[in-house]
Amino acid sequence: MATARQLVIGTDESHRVTSLELFFDLVFVYALTQVTAVMAGDPTWTGLARGGVLLAMLWFAWCAYAWLGNQARADEGVLRAGLVLATMAMFVVALAIPEAFGDLPGGLNAPLVLVIALATVRFVHLAVYVVAAGDDAGLRRQLARTAVPVAVWAALLVAGAFLDEQARLVVWTVALVADYVGIFAGGVEGWRLNAAAHFAERHGLIIIIALGESIVAIGVGAAGLPMTWPLLTAVLLGLTVTAALWWAYFDVVAPVAERVLVRARGAERARLGRDSYTYLHFPMVVGIVLLAVGLKKVIGYVADADHHGLGDPLTGVPLVAMYGGVVLYLLAHVAFRLRNVHSVNVQRVVVAVLLLVAMPVADRVPALAALGFLAVVLVALIAYEATRYAEARRAVRHGVPH
Repeated sequence: MATARQLVIGTDESHRVTSLELFFDLVFVYALTQVTAVMAGDPTWTGLARGGVLLAMLWFAWCAYAWLGNQARADEGVLRAGLVLATMAMFVVALAIPEAFGDLPGGLNAPLVLVIALATVRFVHLAVYVVAAGDDAGLRRQLARTAVPVAVWAALLVAGAFLDEQARLVVWTVALVADYVGIFAGGVEGWRLNAAAHFAERHGLIIIIALGESIVAIGVGAAGLPMTWPLLTAVLLGLTVTAALWWAYFDVVAPVAERVLVRARGAERARLGRDSYTYLHFPMVVGIVLLAVGLKKVIGYVADADHHGLGDPLTGVPLVAMYGGVVLYLLAHVAFRLRNVHSVNVQRVVVAVLLLVAMPVADRVPALAALGFLAVVLVALIAYEATRYAEARRAVRHGVPH
């Protein structure tokens, strides 16, 4: 009978994303939708903080399997079993998200259910990774170092599940700091990135998933409302903003970063993967989710005549989410480029500063106008980059060294 280790199929540079990994990602679509709904339902600073904590929990769970699927094929042998189990556990996490900070009476302790399911995802990952490591002593030592912050993280999450909502937010935040800092401090010497293209593709797909959530938020915001010209205008402007964010990442940024990762070797590739993808893609995803919250609110403002007029401004946290989400996304791109090619994307810094400066003005104009301004600024950014750097862009997109 074949052992679990014999059923592990390693990867090389030709490896690409498997269908099982895409199936795993479907759960994250649902989970992101749940987090967006939680934040939109509580448009306060506390609500944003809670949503941020939940996103951070989900992010490292997803990243863990991106690394595992790069070590060995996710759709074969013991990895297939582990990923299916993790998918089921992550779906339970997504189900529990609405009650993470507001447990409803008459049922299970939802925060505890969330924590147990999430810990299952992370510990299954570590267990399967040990098998996938085979005789690689360096990778096994790295996994042992990683298990320490993960164990601390899990213990703090369990403790927080029994506290009141305010204390739970604090303890869970501390747990995330221990997790993120602890894994970073563990170094990269033992990690392996066998397939650079696979790793870049996995993170590109999660950006697509997050952008898809912003589109879903537009649709959900318009659901059940009468079709009007203001509603159609808001929907088209929201889609324009989402399309601009897609362009900003996939047109040039993603292929350049992938080539840099392909050229790197050994510990330097693992370090680049950790910094540029595991850590710097997180603020991109957060930024997109924050934008989704703002877009959902704008749709409601312009179409729900019973509660808002067309002249009502988008104020407070929803406006900060919409503009601040784009700012965070753009600044994450700046950091991404700085880490990869050691240069600064000045125009994206300028646009980020412009949006921050414009926020107090946007707070006083109709919500539709604030969204329109955001769309115009992003389209102008894309147009400027596409024309100003046309030659370099063609070289990158056609695979020609520049």
